[in-house]
Amino acid sequence: MSTLTEKQLEFLQNPFAGVVTTLRPDGSPHSTIVWVDAADGEVSFNTALGRVKPTNLEHDPRVALLVLDPEDQYRWLGVDGRATLTTDGADDQIDRLAKKYLDKDEYPFRQPDQTRVTVKIDPVHVQSYGLD
Repeated sequence: MSTLTEKQLEFLQNPFAGVVTTLRPDGSPHSTIVWVDAADGEVSFNTALGRVKPTNLEHDPRVALLVLDPEDQYRWLGVDGRATLTTDGADDQIDRLAKKYLDKDEYPFRQPDQTRVTVKIDPVHVQSYGLD
């Protein structure tokens, strides 16, 4: 079990995209871009049920997240851990993330038939560079 430092959590307040990697049923990696949230000291991202990420995580909860400062490739944060999925508060979270990343009060790409889900990462390993 690992925790993030205040500097690492502060870094995640920036609107830097992350790359999240989950494992397909055959064990091969699946990586995609996500918006990252660090509310209340917990690292999470938002997706929708039925997509590949939550489907993979329901099969195998191991997850890796890498966030890179787009202005300085030597400032980055990596979090590896186990995912927990919840729909509680996920709609509010995607609106918060739309504000952070798009400066929009509501997520503009919402689909009426979609169920949003928050993926919380319980960190096992945390590594960073340039955040000391």
